Amino acid sequence: MRDLDPAELVLVDRDESALHAVQLSLYGRALLSTPDTVLADLRDADAIQAIFATRQPQVVFHAAALKHLPLLQLFPGEAVKTNVWGTQVLLEAARDVESFVNISTDKAANPTSVLGYSKRITERLTAHAATRHPGRFLSVRFGNVLGSRGSVLTAFEAQAAAGGPITVTHPEVTRYLMTVQEAVHLVIQATAIGRCGEVLVANMGAPVAIESVARRILAARGDMSVDIVYTGLRPGEKLHEDLFSCDETARATAHPLISCVDVPPLDPEELRFLDAYASPETVTAHLALACQLGIDGWRPDEPELLGVLSKVDA
Repeated sequence: MRDLDPAELVLVDRDESALHAVQLSLYGRALLSTPDTVLADLRDADAIQAIFATRQPQVVFHAAALKHLPLLQLFPGEAVKTNVWGTQVLLEAARDVESFVNISTDKAANPTSVLGYSKRITERLTAHAATRHPGRFLSVRFGNVLGSRGSVLTAFEAQAAAGGPITVTHPEVTRYLMTVQEAVHLVIQATAIGRCGEVLVANMGAPVAIESVARRILAARGDMSVDIVYTGLRPGEKLHEDLFSCDETARATAHPLISCVDVPPLDPEELRFLDAYASPETVTAHLALACQLGIDGWRPDEPELLGVLSKVDA
């Protein structure tokens, strides 16, 4: 990003350690006393509005999200507050920017988890903003980014260094993998070639067997004595990920390694029934319903919502 020579690069995060790490990686020092680091919470609408009013950014890369699937299955209300409502806070604050890129995930395609539901909703909220604001608002879908915080590669290396075992959910589980450089390239390209409301997806090649990643790490260490233990797929997890939903048709873009799809806009007013403080089962069910709102004219009526409530509370 720094190589693109922006007039100003502003890093916003509620995690002060993350700000420290990014500033250190960019500049080789991290005093955290310069205007390029801002400590703020995405859930704080007033703070976010104030940042946009004073800094007036032209381009926004929205990477803030809760992303650990098992935790969000247990605490889906937090996904509503950060991933859904937090994204809408940012979309409102960014109404006058030139470009807005929402970072999504392949789990938003044919979603089966709280993470997937919430990120699918953010794609649709971004598409709605594209119909209301003058700038370009679009999303990009990532696979698993190797070397990012919490990535499978980092976890496996730590487990191997500790003597094991390395834990894999299922012997046949596969994931789409991309490097940090590929992820950054996709985001930067999105600002150049993406059109309003689109979701851009990089060609990441064939999905990779996660067990093979674990075995390669052990082979590179020269230690095949470490055990690999299968822990079973967790609630909401897929055996194999999708890049596109069943009802999506990928199109070529100006970049030979990037495809795109359209997603139906979702008016945030339609999400008023979401209650982040309801039971986890209710929140999860409502997130799943929200993904389908307005598609082919579908709307859940009050009896249907009450039916969901009675079913999950039974």
